[in-house]
Formats: sequence, C-alpha cells, structure tokens
Amino acid sequence: MTAQHNVNKLAFLSMEAPPGYVAGLGRGASGFTTRSDIGPAREGPSAETIAAAKAKRGDIPDEGDGGVDDEQFQDPESETGLFAGSVYEKDDEEADAIWDRVDKQMEERRRKQREAREKEELARYREERPKIQAQFADLKRGLSNVTEEEWADLPEASNLTGKRRKAMAKRESRNTSDYVVPDSVLLSNRDRGAMDTSISASDGEASSLAGVDSGAVTSLTEIGEARNKIFSHKLDEASSSNKSAADGAASSIDPKGYLTELSSVVTRTSAEIGDIKKARSLMDSVIKTNPKHAPGWIAAARLEEYAGKMAIARKVIAQGCEQCPKSEEVWIEAARLNTRDNAKVILARAVQHLSQSVKIWQAAVHLENDAESKKRVLRKSLEYIPNSVKLWKELVNLEENPEDARVLLSGAVEAVPTSVELWLALARLCVPKEAEAVLNRARKTIPTSHEIWIAALRLMEEQGRPEKDLESIMARAVAILQRNGAVLNREQWFREAEKVEREGGPLTSAAIIKATIALDVDEEDRQTVWVEDAQAAVEKGNIEVARTIFSHTLAIYPYEPSIWRQAAEIEKKHGTRETMEDMLEKSVTNCPNDEALWLMYAKERRLADDLDGARAVLARAFDKNMGSEEISLAAAKLEAENGDKEAAGLLLQRARQEVGSARVWMKSAAFERAEGRKESALALVEEALTKYPKHEKLHMMHGQLLLVVRPAKEGENIRAARSAYARAVKDCPQSVALWILSSRLEEQASLAIRARALLEKARLANPKNERLWAESVAVEERAGSQAQAKTMLARGLQECPRSGLLATQAIWYEPKPKRRTASADALRRSENHPQVVSSVARLFWNERLLEKARAWFEKVAQADPDWGDGWAWWYKFEQQHGTDEMRAVVLRRCVNAEPRHGDEWQIALKDPDVHRSTAQVLAIVASRLQLVS
Repeated sequence: MTAQHNVNKLAFLSMEAPPGYVAGLGRGASGFTTRSDIGPAREGPSAETIAAAKAKRGDIPDEGDGGVDDEQFQDPESETGLFAGSVYEKDDEEADAIWDRVDKQMEERRRKQREAREKEELARYREERPKIQAQFADLKRGLSNVTEEEWADLPEASNLTGKRRKAMAKRESRNTSDYVVPDSVLLSNRDRGAMDTSISASDGEASSLAGVDSGAVTSLTEIGEARNKIFSHKLDEASSSNKSAADGAASSIDPKGYLTELSSVVTRTSAEIGDIKKARSLMDSVIKTNPKHAPGWIAAARLEEYAGKMAIARKVIAQGCEQCPKSEEVWIEAARLNTRDNAKVILARAVQHLSQSVKIWQAAVHLENDAESKKRVLRKSLEYIPNSVKLWKELVNLEENPEDARVLLSGAVEAVPTSVELWLALARLCVPKEAEAVLNRARKTIPTSHEIWIAALRLMEEQGRPEKDLESIMARAVAILQRNGAVLNREQWFREAEKVEREGGPLTSAAIIKATIALDVDEEDRQTVWVEDAQAAVEKGNIEVARTIFSHTLAIYPYEPSIWRQAAEIEKKHGTRETMEDMLEKSVTNCPNDEALWLMYAKERRLADDLDGARAVLARAFDKNMGSEEISLAAAKLEAENGDKEAAGLLLQRARQEVGSARVWMKSAAFERAEGRKESALALVEEALTKYPKHEKLHMMHGQLLLVVRPAKEGENIRAARSAYARAVKDCPQSVALWILSSRLEEQASLAIRARALLEKARLANPKNERLWAESVAVEERAGSQAQAKTMLARGLQECPRSGLLATQAIWYEPKPKRRTASADALRRSENHPQVVSSVARLFWNERLLEKARAWFEKVAQADPDWGDGWAWWYKFEQQHGTDEMRAVVLRRCVNAEPRHGDEWQIALKDPDVHRSTAQVLAIVASRLQLVS
C-alpha cells in the first residue's frame, strides 16, 4: 500500500506539463525555458496566460486601489511628495552645499584613483602591445648619425606595383587566345583615321570645318605638324615684312625673341592659384574694412602684380591713391607700377597732396633721363622743401662745374645751417683761406660737431702747419666740445683717428690720439691699456695710431724695456732704417741695463753692414753691463763672422775670465774646434766639466771630441767616448740628447744590442719621451728589422698617443692606399702637429696635387717657423715645381724666421768644421732630404 502510494505521488514527473506552465511562477519567479522545453520554434506563454496566473495567485491589486502604485517607482533621492509642502530654508541650502562639496571631494578622490588606474592599465597595455612608432624609436634615433654621403648612397625605391602589373599583363597575354579578324572589319576601319588635307580656294576654311562636323576622326600628329608649319610661315612673313619696312618701324613680332618671351611666361600651379585667390579675398576684406589703410592697397596691388594682372594692379593702386592721398608710399608704388610717362603724371598729382615729401621728389628726379631735367625738378623741389639736405646734396652732385657747386653749397648752408655735411662739402670746394673761414663759421653755428674740428685740423695739416699747433688746437677742441655737451668716449675718438689715418692725415690722427688717450682710463691701468690699444691698432693696420700711442706711452713710462722692444718691432716692420735706429738709440739710452735692446741695436747695425757701428754699440753695451754673458758672446760672434778670428779669440778669453759661465766655456771650445784646434777644444771642455759637471752640452761636446782626437792605440777613442757618455748620463740622466748619442756610439761600434739596452734605460729614466721612442724605432730600422720597428712604433704610440714625431713615422710605415687615412688619424690625435702637417703636404706632393701641397707647406711655416726641416721640405718642393719667385719668397721668409730646430737642420747648422748662414743651411738640408715614394 505504501509502495503504491509512493508511485502515485511521483507520477506527475512522467506526465506532460500543462499548457503555459512556467517553473516557479507560483513562487514569484519569472521562470525560464530552454530549447529542450519549448522544442523547435515553440512560443512561450502569452500575456493573457501570465496575467491569469498572477490573478490566481492574488498579485494584481483591485480596481479600487487605482491600479499600479506610482510610489513604487518613486526615486528615493527625490523629495517630491515627502517634503512637497515644506519650506526650503537657508539651513537646507547650507546642508545641500555641504553635501555637494562632499560629493565633489569624493568624486575628485575617485577621479585621481581612476586616472592612476587607467594610466597603469594603459602603460601595461602599451608594454604588451607597443605602437609601431615606439618599436622603431631606437632606429629613428640612430638616423641622427647618418651622414649626407650615406643618405645620398641610399638606393631609390623601386616601383613594385608597376612590376606586378607588367607581370600580370604578361600572364594575361599568354592566357589570351588569338582570333582571326574578319576582312569586313578591316575594310570598314581602313579609312577611319584618314584626313583630307586638300583645301580648295573656293571653299577654304569652311570645307575643313565641314569635314570636322561630319564626324571624321582626325590625326592629332598631323594637326600638330600643320600647326607648326603655319606658325613658322607667320614668323617668316613677320621677319620679311620687318626687313622690307621703309620707315624702319618695329614689327609686332620679334622672330628672335618671341620664343624666349614665351618661355619666360610664368605658369602657375593649381596650389599657387588657390593661394592667390585666398590672398585676393583677404586683401579685398582689408581694403573694404579700412579703405584709408595705405599698406593694404599696396599689398593688394603687389598681389595682382605677382599674379601677372598688371592692369588690375594699376587700377587697384589708383584707387589706393584716391583713398589715401596723404600716403607717399602709395604714390611711389603707383609710379613704379606704371610706365615712365604715366609715372610722371602720377607723381605730379602726388606733389599736389604731399609737396613736403622728399621721397616723392626724389622719385620724380629718378624718372628724368637727362641731367638738366633732374636739376629742374630738384630746383622746383627746393622751393617747397628748402631745408632738405638730401635734395641739396643731389643737386650739388649733378653740378659738374666746381664753382657752380660752391655757389649752390653757399645757398645750402644758408638754408640748412645745421647740416655738418654741407659745411664740410663747402669747405672742400673753397681755397684754403676761404675754407678756414667757412669752417670757423660752421664751428660757431654748430658748436657740438667734432667733424668740423677734425676737418679744420686736416686743412691745417695740408697747409703744412707744425704738429704742435695741431695738438694744441685738438686739445682745445676736446675741451670746447665737452663744455657744450658733445662728449665722445675714448673708443669713438680712436675710431675717428683710425678713419683720418686711412684718409691720409697722419698728423691729425696723432693729434686726436694725444688729446684723448687719457680719457676714461685710471692712472694705475694706463700702461696696460695703452699697450693693448697699440697692439689692436697694429692688428687693424693703423700703424700711425700705434706709433703715436707708443710714443705717448714711452714719454710717460720711459724705463720699460718691453714697451721699447714692441715699439722697435713696429719700426722694424713698417718704418725705415733711420727711424729704427733712432728708436733703438732712445731705448738703450733710457734702459742701458737691458741686454736685449743692446743686442737688437747691434744686430740692426750688422745687418746694415755697419760693422764699426755694431762694434761701438757692443762696446757701449759691455761698459753698461759688465760681466754680461750675452754681450760678450755677441761681440765674439760678430768678430768671428767677419773674419777677425784673433779678436774673437781674445774676446772669448776675456769672457772666460770675467764671466766664466758654462755657456762661455762651451762657446770657447766650439770656436777652437771650428778653427781646427781640437786638442785645445778638448782641454777647454775637460776644464769646464770640472767646474760645471751637470752641463749636458759640455758632455756632448766632450764625447764628440774624444771620437775625433785619436789616441795612440786604435779603438781607444770608442772606449774613451763610451766612458765619457757613461759619466754624462750618470750626471745628466734627464738629458735625452746624451742618451741618444751614447746609443749611436754603440751602433757605430756595431753593438746594436747595447744600443737597445741604453735606450731602454733611457726610456725608464725619461718616460713618455717621443724622441727616445723614435730613436728606438730608427735603431730597429737601421738594423734591418722592419717588423720589430713597427712593434716598437706601436708601443711608442701607446705611451705617447699625441706625439707628432711618432705619428709622422706611422704614416710612412703604412702602404700607399692607407696613408691618407693614417694621416687624417694622425692629424686628429696630434692636434695638427707641424711634422704631421708636413707629412700631409708630402703626400699631396707624391700624388702630384701641387697646389694642395703648397698650401699645406704654408700651414707648416705658420704653425712652427722655428722648425728648419719644414722650411727645407718646402724649399725642395719649390725647387722641383715652383718658379724662381716662389723659391725667393721661401728663402726670404726662412732667413727672417731664423729657424734653430730640426733633426737635419741642426746637423747642418752646427757642423763643427764650417760656419754656415741660414740660406746656406736651407740649401744643404733641402739637398739631403729624400722624398719617400
């Protein structure tokens, strides 16, 4: 029974659901249906079924309640209904304001958090999916290092679209089948492109037009050829008619210039036309908005001129003249846009409105062709504007007769008494006495003009007035100008002096400098400032100004040897022998204890072949400077060079007794060696070394003399010299020359191993010395070990990366194709060292680029004029490829520079057996140099 009851209780699960059944609808759920429930395209319950179910459940209110309650949809934030009858008071307003601020603050807090979150999400998104621009950012930054040459080498982009189109066309042509065209089609289209070119005299042009109207298709090529023939025929007719014209009138067509004129026609692009239209509308707006605005009319006219509409441009500017009759720019623009005759009429109308305009009168003058017409217009203009300096100057310039110009200027200064230019022009045209009177009148009329005072000084200089008068008048002029308020600063006065010197007034320039040199300068700074002013004047080429400044400075500071030397250098370069000797005489008189001035004085006398004068100067110098090493040696050198060997020896002996310096002993030994008395020279050197054991040049001479003075046994000289050099490098370990001589002595004795060892010790004692590294490279090269020489050179460049000597060797160790690159690198690393620059010049010489080689040799001479080998290379170059004049220039510049350094130069200059001049040394060194191929 129980089992049967359970079966009946769950029997509804296997039963079909009633129509419109929705699960859970009785409990207030809306229910849901699935595809398995409704089956294929089965509709859900209707609205009536749902309404009936709700009514059965009792959810629908009665009709008396008025249907659905409106309050259930009421917004809880809205107070309508709840406070509908209450009064909105001030407290309510304050409460609402407080809540609004709270809401805004919360919203702002949320906004910051929201923006931070969005920014973080965006950054994470960009990191995961970066833009293409960001992906190529590093490559774009790398484009900044691309040079112009690399840009130019980029290949052009190929048109792949055209290639694809051609390939497709080929494939289509291969796939297209050919068919035979019927003969009827060929016959029907045979005469379609033909044109009847015969023209009868009766029908003429009408027949051809009829042929076109009838629908015949013409050939464009034949039409172009016919047009060219007709055009050529018309040109021929115009040319023949022009030649046969009896009256010589010009033809309307120029057969030579017609095509040129056509090619000069400016064609506007669509973009330019659009811009012109926009600008035209803008200009129309400007002149309509403000018709009295003169620049607007001018701009509108110039726009039409640019567009090629000259007629419209003239019309526009004519309207501008009517609207702006008081604007001189409009009238001048109207004259420019019109022809010459029309421009004269326009300017005549302009004068009626603007009779005081100088520009309009000048424009009218420029329209005239002959001088008389221009004078007539200028005289008419001066009736209206008698105080115009420009018009007076133009009228005076047109006068060819000086007397007429003087008369005009007389009237001009009466009309314009404040014009300095007119007064000065009048003074220049007058005779000296009248000019002086004119300048006096001008000075009284214009008491603030310094130009009139300067002109007066120039006039006095031309008349031959003494320099003191000029200086006194200039000093009075400065005082008067300052009293009248016309104060010029010191720089302005100096510029005026430089200007006067360039115009040919040295005395006036000197007077200006002397009268104004002390302006605006403190007393303690005078010497420094004045010397700087003189140097600046020399750089500008104003030698007279520099002389005046030095003269004034030396008058106040006569005991400054440095100022005397600078003044003497100026006289040496720009003065005469007399002025130079006068300057030096004054210098040694005021500075008798300065040895450099005495030596300069003696040298100038010697160069002038005045030996007695040079001896007298040195004698005076020795009296003023007892025990002077420089003067004693200069006196001995003077006698030795001029053949008086006995006197030179006596002077050196006296110098050893009175001076007794190491240099005097060395010069004495050198003199004995040059005279062939080597034993005596050796004795002097050994005696000097007992007094001065640390003097490197005495040690060098000692070793050289031991090699020459042979002892009794063979080979003793080498051992004696080795012993002397060993003592020398012990006493003078910092002397690079002694280490090199000792190394070369071992090479001479065929002991290259000992030479390398000595140079190694020398490099330890003198680190980072380029000469020692270069000598080490030379030792390996002379030993025949090129590989070891390159290794040694590389080590040297590592220790001395800025060495010009090593960089020069590195250039010539490279093969020919790499020498240019090596020279560029050497120039950069050595900072344009003269030896590297000389190597570059020799590279150009090898490549037969002669002008470039000469330019680089010039750079060598300017960079280091004391390097004799550079002058020798240049002289050798000019001997092969230059002219006699070029060789003479190099020789003269080398003699003036008197170089003292250079490997080959010092060997030739300090030859113990012979004394040579600079010119002789230059020729000898040039002959010894060998150009590397």
